[in-house]
Amino acid sequence: MASSAKPNIVILGIDSLRADHLSCYGYDRLTSPRLDRFASQGVLFENTFSPHIPTTSAYGMMLTGMDIFTSQLVAHRPKGPLRPEVKTLAEILREQGYHTVSVGLSGRASARGFDEYLTFTQTGSWSEGRVPKAQRLNELALPALDRLVAEGRPFFLFLRHMDPHSPYLPPQPFERIFYHGNECDAANRSMDPVFAFEPFKHTLIDMLPPGVRDREYVNAQYDGAIAYLDACVQSIFTALEAHGLFDETIVAINGDHGEELDEHGYWYDHHGLYDNVLHVPLMLRYPPKLQSGRRVAGYNQHKDLVPTILELAEIDAGISFDGRSLLPLIEGEVASHESEFYITECAWMRKHGWRTPQWKLIRALEPDFHFMPPVELYNLVEDPEEKFNIAEGLPEVVAALTARLDAWVSKREAEAGLPNPIHHQPGWHDVEGIDYFTSSQQAYDNLRIGRPSVEALRRERSQTSSAR
Repeated sequence: MASSAKPNIVILGIDSLRADHLSCYGYDRLTSPRLDRFASQGVLFENTFSPHIPTTSAYGMMLTGMDIFTSQLVAHRPKGPLRPEVKTLAEILREQGYHTVSVGLSGRASARGFDEYLTFTQTGSWSEGRVPKAQRLNELALPALDRLVAEGRPFFLFLRHMDPHSPYLPPQPFERIFYHGNECDAANRSMDPVFAFEPFKHTLIDMLPPGVRDREYVNAQYDGAIAYLDACVQSIFTALEAHGLFDETIVAINGDHGEELDEHGYWYDHHGLYDNVLHVPLMLRYPPKLQSGRRVAGYNQHKDLVPTILELAEIDAGISFDGRSLLPLIEGEVASHESEFYITECAWMRKHGWRTPQWKLIRALEPDFHFMPPVELYNLVEDPEEKFNIAEGLPEVVAALTARLDAWVSKREAEAGLPNPIHHQPGWHDVEGIDYFTSSQQAYDNLRIGRPSVEALRRERSQTSSAR
């Protein structure tokens, strides 16, 4: 056992994990029994949001306690490193004598400052076999944990889990635990629009078994990947228990962002600003200071995690974070942090917007490859799945929300002394020779997730022939 008064800290950053697909958040499939048990032993936050999509900006908030105005990390491929004026949690804890290790997160701006980086193969394809991503992480994380404990120094261990991130290829038996049927039934045409979407289709063909025609099968693979992750995560908890450290360690579980399945025609990826991408799980366990079995309804964001962990660890970093500690919410001293907030995406589209408990406004900063209208408005109370864009019928609501958005941006630009970074991201998509798209057709013709493999092209030809 580590002989230090400072608590060890373990954060599980789970990539592409939707809150609403965990059973402890009300999902009707039992995807997460071990995470459910973990949540029952600590605090579960019902309304945690990742307001800045995708991964780079999400982890930028999660690991710095700062928003995009301070960090300037707003795009998937930011132009330059994290500002030197911004400290990461790893850098803060190193100064406090912690040994810091990252497993699975390296090379990104938000990953700066760890003593060690351990990496594993995070992707794959059907032709390479089912992908045991969480087990690959465990094969690095568990020996690292043993070594850190033996050192006797306080440690910070960050684990970036890549399940349920695509490709959804959970090992057996998780492939079939939520699906029974014939996914290759020729009469089922639900995958036709998926494979017709040129920007993604080759990656999806690579990801799936040959001949899949049923979208419900693909959705079940995502849930199976969550269940597989859930089983593997238990090994981390068991190791902490075996060392006698579980009850003395601050453990946080947080999704970086959610995932689009087949709800909006965005086809199995994490772009867009709908709540299935913005709403993420957050759970904290630290028995010395956190009562078990608590569920907190107040709104919070990624930027609140770092100040919360530092307060639990009784560390004063001398930093004025953009986020705020969640302890007042846990203790019932305040009902919520910001219940309305600024949202951005700079992944496969460049958009921003404003979310309140009732309304979601999305404004495109350039045309997108889904040919969506430039302004979207959703009533989250009457239309929680965001199916009906009512912007044209409610121009006064659009104007009021736009005014709030503009006021917030102006306020944050003045406070940070820096411009809104989403307006300064030429070439954010890595398409050579194009800074910003001028039409949806241009975006559709140029954006591609990966390039087709030989196997994907062969299977595409085979599917086209069989469909005739």
